[in-house]
Order: sequence, then structure tokens, then C-alpha cells
Amino acid sequence: MLLICSVLMVRTFRALTQVNPGFARPDEVQTFRISIPSADVQEEAKVARVEQNITEKLASIPGVSSVSFGSAIPMDGNYWSDPVFVKDRTYSEGKIPPLRAFDRIAPGYFSTLGVSLVAGRDFDWTDIFNKTPIVMVSENLARELWRDPSRALGKQIRVASTDDWREIVGVAADIHDKGVNEAPSSTVYWPILMDRFEGDATTVIREVAYAVRSPRTGSQSFMNEIRQAVWSVDPNLPLASVQTVGDYYRKSLARPSFILVMLGVAGCMALLLGIIGIYGVIAYSISQRRREIGIRIALGAQQPSITGMFVGHGLMLAGIGAACGLLAASALTRLMSSLLYHLSPVDPVTFCLVPIGVVATAFLASYLPSRRAARVDPIEALRAE
Repeated sequence: MLLICSVLMVRTFRALTQVNPGFARPDEVQTFRISIPSADVQEEAKVARVEQNITEKLASIPGVSSVSFGSAIPMDGNYWSDPVFVKDRTYSEGKIPPLRAFDRIAPGYFSTLGVSLVAGRDFDWTDIFNKTPIVMVSENLARELWRDPSRALGKQIRVASTDDWREIVGVAADIHDKGVNEAPSSTVYWPILMDRFEGDATTVIREVAYAVRSPRTGSQSFMNEIRQAVWSVDPNLPLASVQTVGDYYRKSLARPSFILVMLGVAGCMALLLGIIGIYGVIAYSISQRRREIGIRIALGAQQPSITGMFVGHGLMLAGIGAACGLLAASALTRLMSSLLYHLSPVDPVTFCLVPIGVVATAFLASYLPSRRAARVDPIEALRAE
């Protein structure tokens, strides 16, 4: 039962590591968060200028290939969602559309993370400072609403009835923003600076997460240069949540890997105890039946038949245990279905391989003491009796 659970987790973990998270080479992307308070910079447009200046300073660091920022980094746990209305679609009275994940991003956000554009274009800084009413969406949202990503281009969406309609100019590939074990969210990517958004006259994102792509990530000297670049623009900005995208990616695998280790240890211990138990039972049975074995050999029994008699006894015990374990596992694994990824709780491959492995191990545990039974000297066995 424990072995089946552990093998299911092994296969789940392997499947998770093969999932494309939507971004590329995450260990090369250094991230950190800053927050620009209104007491420091009051005007929304100036906040965006400060953030752009920080971006340019970071891009000038040796070894940096690209820099951008947004309201969140994939898998960092910062989620925000609201309903989105599509122009030229009618909605029943009192009914709102489904919730969509929101992210506020700057130009170059997708290229820095290694996210491909499926259709259209990215934002640029002219769009940002002109407050052009444009927006980008994820591929799965585009397919859900318009069946094809290219057909989403030119469509218009908004959140509140007082908002401007915003034209979709780009479609980005799906990102597993909540972890590789969860499906990518259908996401809308808004500019960092906008007029008439969610009822506000002008809004800008003040708390942002920067992403800096460089092969130098992980070194203290590189982080010192990043801090100096930020503080050269505003010395009052502390850096928080200093991690790489790779760190967030590994954290998303932490839960299944921990469960995998725990079940693996428990399964191996159970298997070891089973081997010891079968070995001990067969060895004790042989010691109690030495006279019988001696008589059988004296009457002409061959070594293979003596060995097979005790091996068969061990396999019978293992078979009974395996059958009970299969029944218990078929009920237990349904309780862990939420932990599995693209795998049935009664996965036929696992439910076939594990009993075969258990029986094969039981065969070895039975065969070793059975060989000694076949080498019993009948004269010594009968004389001892």
C-alpha cells in the first residue's frame, strides 16, 4: 500500500518536472520587489518615470541582457482577479463574467521572463506614457473567448462600466503562475499606468516586482550592483523578496517532493520489514522441519523440490499480503487524488508493477533460507532427532 502511494508520487513528481512552466531558464532571472510610497513620489506619471529610470539603470549593469517589472512574478503567490467584460457581447442582467487573473506589466516583461508572444506585439514606453488604451491577454483566454489567438487582436475589453474600452494588441503564451501542478490562469495583462481603470481617474502600480535576466544571478556582487542601481535613482527604496524565478519554481515543487520523500521512506521501510519478516518466517520454518526435510531427502527428494516447497510458502504469504495491499491502496489512493498530476489514483501501470516487485522481492527473501534447507544432511538431521 505504501509502495503504491510512493510510486504514484514518483510518477507525479516526474510529470511535474516535465511540464513547461511557460518561462525559460528561470535560474538566470533575479527578482526583487520595491514599493514607491506616495509620500516619496506623489504624481502617478512620475512614479512610472522612476520605475523606468530604475529599469534603465539595471539594464546598464554588466552582464544584464534584459530588465522589466510587473505587479507579480510567476509563482510568487501574488494573485489578483476580477471579471472582464468583452465589447460586442451581451450579458444577462445581474450576471457577471468569470473572474480573470490580472497582472500589471511594463514593456519587456515577457521577453525578460522568456515567455513567447503567440500573436501581436508587446507594450512600449510610448504606450505607457501616452496612456494608450491597450491590453494583452494570455493564450488560453484568447482561445476561450475567440477560439484562435490571432482573432483576439483588435477586440476590446474592460472591467468597470466607467472604464475605457481597451484594445487587445498582443497574446502571450500561457504561464503556470500558481505552480506547475495547477493549470495556467487565464490572464489579462494591463499597462502599469492607465486612465479610467476600475473606476480610478488615473492609476499606476507602486509596488512592483523587478525581473533582471543575467548569467550572474546568485552572486553577492551582482546583488550589490542591483542595489546601487536602484538607490542611484531613489536611495529610500528597500529591496524585498530577493529571489530568482528558479527559487519560486522549486518552491512550487516543494510540497509534492516532500510527500514523495516521506512516502518513499515509509514504503522502503515497509518493504525492508516485509523482507525481514518473510526471511525470518521461512528460516524458522526450516529450523522446525529439519527432521521432515531429512526424511524427504533420504526418501529421494531432490534439492529443487525442497527449495520450491519453502519458496512457495513465502510467495503464498507475499501474495496474500499483496492482495490485501492492493485492496487497501485502491481505497487510500482516491484520498490523495488532489496530490496527483495527470495520473489516475488507480493507475494500472503502478498497480501492476508494485505487486510484481513485492512478489519478486519476496521470492529472494524466501529463496535464500530455502537453499540451506536443500543442503540439509539427512543422516545428521535424523541423528539429531
